[in-house]
This record gives sequence, structure tokens and C-alpha cells, in this order.
Amino acid sequence: MDNELSIGHLVDSVDGPPATLDPTRFNRHTFWCGQSGSGKTYALGVVLEQILLQTQLPLLVMDPNADFVRLGDVREETAPDVAERLAAVRPRVFRPRKNGAEQLTVKFVDLSLRSRAAILRLDPLRDAEEYNLLLHLEAESGPETFDRSTFVHRLRESDDPGMRRLLLRLENLGVLEWDVWAWGGDSTQTVIDERPRATVLDLGGFKTPDESKVAALAILDHLWANRESRKPVLIVIDEAHNLCSAEPVLPVEVALTERIVQIAAEGRKYGLWLLLSTQRPSKIHPNALSQCDNLALMKMSSPRDLDELGQSFGYAPHELLSRTGSFVQGQALFAGGFITAPAVVQMASRLTYEGGSDVRVPL
Repeated sequence: MDNELSIGHLVDSVDGPPATLDPTRFNRHTFWCGQSGSGKTYALGVVLEQILLQTQLPLLVMDPNADFVRLGDVREETAPDVAERLAAVRPRVFRPRKNGAEQLTVKFVDLSLRSRAAILRLDPLRDAEEYNLLLHLEAESGPETFDRSTFVHRLRESDDPGMRRLLLRLENLGVLEWDVWAWGGDSTQTVIDERPRATVLDLGGFKTPDESKVAALAILDHLWANRESRKPVLIVIDEAHNLCSAEPVLPVEVALTERIVQIAAEGRKYGLWLLLSTQRPSKIHPNALSQCDNLALMKMSSPRDLDELGQSFGYAPHELLSRTGSFVQGQALFAGGFITAPAVVQMASRLTYEGGSDVRVPL
């Protein structure tokens, strides 16, 4: 295959031949796992660079630690022809409100009703009156007038006690002050519709953890609402346990996990493909994990985690799984549809810079 993804070299062969992945098999969900210090994020960057070089598949990276914000910043030692091709990609990086950067904002009215209720912690039965008001609020106002001042003024001046209770809830939760809202301006959701070659969402810079979850939920809601367009995109979720927890607690966490599980179960036929990256399989909701047909596993020392991986990924040989505890940094086991046969790979060097890195011990 001419556009196979070259990711490093095979460890178990005498001459260390190149290791490659089949890019056409990223139309299945992928699980990427490795304990802290294994080089998981760096190695994932190697694969994403190759996808940008060898395919036209759009990437959407949900990045909680700003590790991929420099995906378009090519290293000086990169070969000139490769550097030129990567530089032409020009990833779009969206951050929380910061000067000189594209702003990561979403619209409250573009969220599904269930997601909006989850943000406000409204139960359709226990909080029936407020929930019903939320249901009709957008329809009566119209999305084009649904800006902050209009919204707040309408609630504050209303004679309906239910409206005032809704405003009180918004103020008590601090939702109106969140930086994530676009209100009457442009939102990141509309950019996603354009399918840029690479879009990086820096989720880590918000003032509150809830905002990063709401931003991710809004984007995933939007993709799901427009799934019939069947425009492919690889949704890369780094530190995926933050968004698809095995045991979600808050309503927003429940809504977010349910949406990711739904995409895992039904998204493939619409071109919505997931790559979930995390440190431990037990942190990810099992209904998302079970839908993954590709596995990339870096150093993993926990017998419990290895046992769970063996049960979830029967196509990964036990003898290779058992070796992962002795992997050195940058080594990974690949198994599943995107590689010809399960293999241990020493990952190649990055072509672009990693946004985050370990803090050095001062000497």
C-alpha cells in the first residue's frame, strides 16, 4: 500500500524492518493505552502525523493537556519535503478565551435538550416546571436572538416564578459567567462542519473543569446531530477517562459518557470514528472499550489491567500482552485490523513538537 503509515520499526525482527499501519482501518474505533511515563502521548503524535501526511482523513483532537497544540509546528531536523507537506496542513487550534488565538466557544442552544438540562442539573420529573421552561425557551426566543443579555433580561423581567427560579439556578451554578459560551458570536461547532484537516481543542485552559466537559459535549452533540451528512472524521480523545468515565457521577459527565458510548456503538456507519487514549482500561466505560477493533498498548505493569485487556481484545496474543510490563519508553504492542499481524514496535521520532512535556528535576 503506497500510503501506509510508517510508525517505527519492528522489535522482534533481526534487521528491525519498518512497522506500518493500514490507514484504511481507522474506520474502526481504536483504543490507545499506556501507563504514565510510557511515552503514550508522544507515540500517538507519531501516528497522527502520519495520518496527516498519508491520508485526507480529518482529525479532531480533544486535548486536555495542550500536548497537541503544536501539531503544525515542524521540527527543524524534519526532511524538507515532509516539512513542507506537514506545514501545508495548518491545524486549527482552539483555546479558551486568550488573545491572539482562535477561541474555543460553543452555543448553549446548539446542545441537545438533555445536555442543556444536564448542565443545569435539571431532572425532567423532579424539576418538571423548570425543565419545561428550558424546553420552550429557545423556540420562543429564536436562536438568532439568544444572546446573553437578551436571555438574562427575559428571565429577570418575567412574571413567571419558574423563569426566576431558572435564572437563580443559572446564577448559583455560575453557568452564565463561563468563558465557554459563544452567545451571539461564532462558535467552534460551525468550524467542525467544515472538516479542517486537523482541529485541536485545548480543553485544559478553562477556569472550571465543567467548562471543558461542556465544550466536548457540545462538539460531540453537534457531530451526532449532523451525522447524516456522513462526513468522516477521526475523533481523538486524549486522557479519555476524563470524558468517558467508567463511573460518571455528575449529570454532565453522564451525558458526555452516554454520547461517546453512542458514537462508539453507532457512529462508524456515519464516519464518526473514535481513538480513545488513556492510562488504564478500567478508567474507560466498558461499553466504549468493547467497540474498539484496534489496540495500541504501551508499557502496562498492572496484572489486573492486562487481564482486562486480554478479555476485551482477544486478537492480542497473551504472550505479547504479558511482555508489555518490560517495555521501554516508546515501545508499543499493535494488534487488530490496522496491522497485518500483532507486533511490538519501537516508535519513530516525532516530526512536529509535542506541546506538553515532563517537568525536569532542577539540579
